[in-house]
Amino acid sequence: MDSGSREVAKAALSMAMTSTREDEKKLKEELRSREIRAAAVDYGGEAVPAMKIIVERAVVAAKREFLIKDCHAEEGAIAGATREALSQIFTKAIGLNIGGKVGIARKGDHVSVAVFFSIGLIHLDEVAVGLSHRAIA
Repeated sequence: MDSGSREVAKAALSMAMTSTREDEKKLKEELRSREIRAAAVDYGGEAVPAMKIIVERAVVAAKREFLIKDCHAEEGAIAGATREALSQIFTKAIGLNIGGKVGIARKGDHVSVAVFFSIGLIHLDEVAVGLSHRAIA
């Protein structure tokens, strides 16, 4: 059984859970040795307007880190996967603030997007994770 999708999903989730830029950098190097390219994007703010902003940031980060080419199909795969991962947590987040990170990973045809966010108000937080996968030919 091909484990590419699971391996890439784990990498995306690991990227989303890094605490610092230095941790991100170390993890990216480790993943690169396994032929996995990765990126991460931070976000903090209101949940409702976040969808558009986070999707845009994920696409830009994926291009910047050479996970995808500058073409409609690959940008759409990242945008769709990011939107799907966010939709898994948004029912908890409506009307509240979110803060956390999006992790993106790709190996071959497999690409995954993971979101790891705190959801809440002030210090009364819930933690939520969303994960999505796409195949890019």
